[in-house]
Amino acid sequence: MENRISIEIPPADLQAIKAALQQVQGLLAPHVIALTPEQRKTIPKMSDGTEPFVDKVMDYAINNAEFLPPFVSQGELQKDWNATSNLLPLLRMVDQIKDNMSDTAMLAGSEAYVGALSYYNSVKQAAKVNAPDAKAIYEDLRKRFEKQGRKPSSNE
Repeated sequence: MENRISIEIPPADLQAIKAALQQVQGLLAPHVIALTPEQRKTIPKMSDGTEPFVDKVMDYAINNAEFLPPFVSQGELQKDWNATSNLLPLLRMVDQIKDNMSDTAMLAGSEAYVGALSYYNSVKQAAKVNAPDAKAIYEDLRKRFEKQGRKPSSNE
């Protein structure tokens, strides 16, 4: 079994990371909102191609305000664009952190699970030959797989 990851994050680092994340959450709390899944589906979305367009429109809206429809507030439009411009770089940083943490947790979890399955299979074999203490361990661990049942093969 290849061991591709071997890390130990010191408890003090974990505590500092959690405190820093809580501080970020606290600082952002008065400035962020949550959308429902339905709202996320139905609203127009900003993308990499849309950002330069909106930036250009902002320049035109400031310098040629006569074309701004009366139902669009220039001040609110500017606030929305400023919020977007300020949040997107932060969001990219958070995405990088999330991706790295997710990949690390996935790989560490995978290796732990493969190791656990190896142990389980070893105990299972030991229980078959009546090794002392193996049956009790096997009976306890096998509960994890009881509800899965046998998967039908493609020949059935």
